[in-house]
Amino acid sequence: MKALFIGGTGIISTACARLAVERGIELTLVTRGLRKADLPAGVRTIQGDVDDIDATRRALGQETFDAVVDWIAFTPEHIERDLALFRGRTRQFVFISSASAYQKPATHYLITESTPLANPYWDYSRNKIACEERLMRANREEGFPITIVRPSLTYGDTQVALAINSWAKSYTVIDRMRRGKKVIVPGDGSSLWVITHNTDFAKGLVGLLGAEQSIGHAFHITSDEVMCWDQFYRIAAEAAGAEPNLIHIPSDFIAACLPDKLGGLSGDKAVSVVFDNSKIKRFVPGYQATMPFGQGIRRTLAWFDADPARRQVDDEANAVWDKLIDVYAAGLTRAVAAFRS
Repeated sequence: MKALFIGGTGIISTACARLAVERGIELTLVTRGLRKADLPAGVRTIQGDVDDIDATRRALGQETFDAVVDWIAFTPEHIERDLALFRGRTRQFVFISSASAYQKPATHYLITESTPLANPYWDYSRNKIACEERLMRANREEGFPITIVRPSLTYGDTQVALAINSWAKSYTVIDRMRRGKKVIVPGDGSSLWVITHNTDFAKGLVGLLGAEQSIGHAFHITSDEVMCWDQFYRIAAEAAGAEPNLIHIPSDFIAACLPDKLGGLSGDKAVSVVFDNSKIKRFVPGYQATMPFGQGIRRTLAWFDADPARRQVDDEANAVWDKLIDVYAAGLTRAVAAFRS
């Protein structure tokens, strides 16, 4: 099988590239080369900007593929580009969407692929929904062979994934834990969530490549391990050898102070979600997430602890969090005093 990844050097896509090569897939990446990645031997890389349609066409020549996966399409304009590039060139086009596209607030706690798509809080999610709608129309009207995949919060050896953290310097929350500083948990910490290891996600994604029966379908691929946010934070603190010093701050309060957090909280991590993975298990026999968070986060922290240069701290994020904690505590103190008086 021949597959093409557009992008392919991120946390999720790198794990998928490794597994694809292990399973004998002939893999090519189109990448701008802006991010370093530990890619397996045998991956062919075409360096270039896929937005330059003419240059990409020249680089690909007359080559065709059994599957194309676009990891970096975020807007309908990106989808129009992909349609122009890959009509007649692939037997399957896999669009990486997002589980944050599912209805917020949800009308039912259990999320399936038939859950409505609607997110009034986050432009990122609304753009992903628009991309899905354009691809479904292309499938209906011209038979463009789409498969839609919706990851939820997914991490790997190089990323600490928690509700409130710096994505660029994700060791920051662990540094706070190890220094005994307060760590923010949205809400009261009881919202249910799943965090998926990239090696588990890869088993589902690679299993779909070349699967003709998946054309026209959407799938989410997550762990079945459901825990509340307090549990995730406590497990991470234990792995870090620290005592958790958690402070619960309502998501509405966080978003009011930090408007850029509205989408990622009210539009995603602040609400309970439990994903039903029955569909991916039907289409990819044997699919099962096998990396519990406790084991995965220990692997992640071992990676950070192996090299001090990896333990980068986001000073700007720390300052914002400290300010948020201070103003919340001050407001809480004044509120209690007012009621007691």
